[in-house]
Amino acid sequence: MQEKEDIVVGGGYGHVGRTICEILEKKYPGKVFAAGRSLEKAERFSQSTHGRIKPLELDINKPIPPHLLDQVKLIIMCLDQTNTDFVKACFRSGTYYVDVSASGPFLSQIEALYAEAARHGSSAVLSVGLAPGITNLMALEAERLIEQTEDIEIAIMLGLGDSHGKAAIEWTVNSLGEKFEVKQKNRQVEVESFTDRKSYHFGDDLGNRHAYRFPFSDQQTLARTLKASSISTRFCLDSVFVTKMLAIAKKTGAVRLLKTSWVNSWMVSAMERLHIGSDQFAIKVEARGRNREGKPMHADLILQGKNQSIITAKVTAAVSKLLYDSSFPGGVYHIEQITDLAYIQKELGSTLSLKIQVKEHNAD
Repeated sequence: MQEKEDIVVGGGYGHVGRTICEILEKKYPGKVFAAGRSLEKAERFSQSTHGRIKPLELDINKPIPPHLLDQVKLIIMCLDQTNTDFVKACFRSGTYYVDVSASGPFLSQIEALYAEAARHGSSAVLSVGLAPGITNLMALEAERLIEQTEDIEIAIMLGLGDSHGKAAIEWTVNSLGEKFEVKQKNRQVEVESFTDRKSYHFGDDLGNRHAYRFPFSDQQTLARTLKASSISTRFCLDSVFVTKMLAIAKKTGAVRLLKTSWVNSWMVSAMERLHIGSDQFAIKVEARGRNREGKPMHADLILQGKNQSIITAKVTAAVSKLLYDSSFPGGVYHIEQITDLAYIQKELGSTLSLKIQVKEHNAD
């Protein structure tokens, strides 16, 4: 039987997908397919690459045509899914799988398919991108720096002037009124989005910013893959004014209006058009714990970069190359279980700036 070689990018002509295709095509010429519901859009994108990236019609909400995955070694999914039918089909065909999704509940559903993936020799990697993704790897690095980690806090600042895909904006808008669970002192506690404000220092050039709880999936995943007893993720925009307006909308209950379809659509459109900030992003990870002698320790990591969509694509491509070229045992993994921050830094080069500070304090 011929060995599988093809790479299919679901949503491959979309905002993030097309960059993933372009990166991977350079290393795997003739093997990359941009897939989606619209064959016309896929063909148009293919033509813009002079046919180097091939078009493929694929509707993940319909049953997969027989033999479609026979020659596909790796599927990279950039589209949101409502069930795991497509993922199961990938596993049953022994196809490797990478998911860019940021939905914690959906990633948990894929995690539950570990045995099925392992049985068919399929390896899946989740939590791939910026957040989740780089945030997971920064948390892992922080835990490595502190021998007994007790608490990890992640804060994410995204630039309003960046070019965000519609799906990412819809997820952000729909998450403003959400309730979700976080790990606090080894217990699962329910919290609300855009509450519990905290101040974080994002570097000398950006200074201090207020960030609010937000349902990024990294905090749920890391609660299972790392040892820290408390893990949380907070979020803000580079525009202090817009962040404050969102906090006021949450506090006054105005975010409930987002459940009305026309208000939701208007908000998504407004966010798409809003380019008052920069394309810069920053991630702050603070970890607290103790060393072997019981002395308090504190690790501080600040990462800065530009154009989070491009970074998400580059991280996804880097993980995809790792999976495609290596022999991983079948099963479902998160990014921090198969690689580390050093590998991603090497792959992305000078596009990221990282500062790490570790302090030991004398116990009182």
